[in-house]
Amino acid sequence: MTKTTFDLVVVGGGPGGYVAAIRTAQLGMSVALVERAELGGICLNWGCIPTKALLHSATVLRACREAAHYGVAGAGEARPDLAAMVARSRKVAGRLGQGVSHLMKKNGVTVFAASAKLAGGGRLALDNGNTLSAKHIILATGARARELPALPLGERIWAYRQALVPAEIPKSLLVVGAGAIGAEFASFYRAVGAEVTLIDMTAEILPQEDAEISALARKAFEKQGIRVLTQCAVTSSSLTATGVKVALDQQGKRSELEVDRVIVAAGIVGNVENLGLEQTRVKIEKTHIVTDGLCRTSEPGVYAIGDVAGAPWLAHKASHEAVLCVEAIAGKPAHPIDPLRIPACTYSYPQVASIGMSEARAREHAAKTGGEIRVGKFTFAGNGKAIAMGEDQGLVKTVFDAKSGELLGAHIIHPEASELITGYGVAASLEATEEDLMHTVFAHPTLSETLHESVLSAFGRALHA
Repeated sequence: MTKTTFDLVVVGGGPGGYVAAIRTAQLGMSVALVERAELGGICLNWGCIPTKALLHSATVLRACREAAHYGVAGAGEARPDLAAMVARSRKVAGRLGQGVSHLMKKNGVTVFAASAKLAGGGRLALDNGNTLSAKHIILATGARARELPALPLGERIWAYRQALVPAEIPKSLLVVGAGAIGAEFASFYRAVGAEVTLIDMTAEILPQEDAEISALARKAFEKQGIRVLTQCAVTSSSLTATGVKVALDQQGKRSELEVDRVIVAAGIVGNVENLGLEQTRVKIEKTHIVTDGLCRTSEPGVYAIGDVAGAPWLAHKASHEAVLCVEAIAGKPAHPIDPLRIPACTYSYPQVASIGMSEARAREHAAKTGGEIRVGKFTFAGNGKAIAMGEDQGLVKTVFDAKSGELLGAHIIHPEASELITGYGVAASLEATEEDLMHTVFAHPTLSETLHESVLSAFGRALHA
């Protein structure tokens, strides 16, 4: 007979849900995981992982095309094999999905392939007929792509799922939304040969990033041949014999654009429907469940983590919330996440990564508190390893509190930005000051030396600027 009573049940098997289940089992509690689709969630199956696999294929393609620059003959005519790229990305996702399944078995997590709805009294009704009982229930149902009325999804108007498995490379492509998802798809499709137009309603692409970094990203995109339109919205669309005709409004200036395909990457909405929340005290704001610092909702015994609990919509935030939530339930010391210590990464070409405050936000904060800030900058053009790699375009920017030496923010644009940002993440978590960072010995030659130089620059001590 299948067990139906547990100490804790997790609804959703993404990077928040499956990590919560593992940590629960590690702490000696009985746990079940309910997942209606694939283990690993959107991130592993239709988001973070397959996207990065495609982007790495684009990186290899780019390297082959530029091989002569590095003294390698005969590789300059490399061309994309789209079917092979897509097949590899699906294989990567499948391998990791199997890994999550193995982890569930290894840790003794009971998995139910079903949808679940809160039924009151610590019970969950599953659509397979089972009813589960638990003292604690964690909702980790994630989010989905926001749909735009002017762009109904279909064969030629895609969300991320369709964009990950194209049958052919479109000759022309419009990407609506220039946040992380839109920027990544624009980079990939441009690398494999599509004529790409990237638009956003805000004044700059990657609007969540520091303004100087966003401006550099825009220049890099345009240099690659990506057409960028900001303060631009889609007002309507219609299918043609060969593609999609889109009406644009850019600050009152109206125009039309016809493309083979459109990708809609205009944000996400939380998966809060059909969970039985209307029968609880759980509060929802802007399609996301409201929680406190320990992931508790207003309904006793019900918690929410990850994308369904709101911004930032990042897999690593979901996983960290999973651990702190479960540890708090188990009575262990747990501390709310400081949003300013959560790194954000965009895997476009070049990559953009950041942590903490932008320069503008730090200046606003200083003005309110009567403080001052120091800003350091160092370009990769002054870094030996970057020059040797042929990737010497980019910038590291650091923002400090002038009096205390606290690292308020760090921002990087470079093809390896996502790997470098963790250095500043560790520093922020350890509350390192500028003195600590200045006295840290960085290996040479490495890209990480730019992190050191940017700190030195903030205090007028840069050595290679």
